[in-house]
Amino acid sequence: MTVQGLPPFQPGAPEPERVTFDRSELGVILALYGRMVAAGEWRDYGMSFLRDVAVFSVFRRTAEHPLYRIEKRPKLRQRQGLYAVIAMDGQILKRGHDLKTVLRVLERKLIRAID
Repeated sequence: MTVQGLPPFQPGAPEPERVTFDRSELGVILALYGRMVAAGEWRDYGMSFLRDVAVFSVFRRTAEHPLYRIEKRPKLRQRQGLYAVIAMDGQILKRGHDLKTVLRVLERKLIRAID
């Protein structure tokens, strides 16, 4: 039996490669997440690791669509940049090669939330 879109399981076969966030990237993302939770802006998150993209989704409530998606796309490393912050409506808020720089677009929202 095969699942549609997936090849049949073969013992000993290597698992298809997935894009993931490394420990330092997750540290930067989770530090921002913790500050936003403390400010009452965010309440939940989810992570997806696919073949071409790793996604960290941020939610105000669990049952909603994500407020923001932080994406890592290695194929865009030489072009627009490896990282992107995407709003709920699909608008790309910031894209770049440095994760901390890209996440500053969300830091500005934290400063407004506290004021």
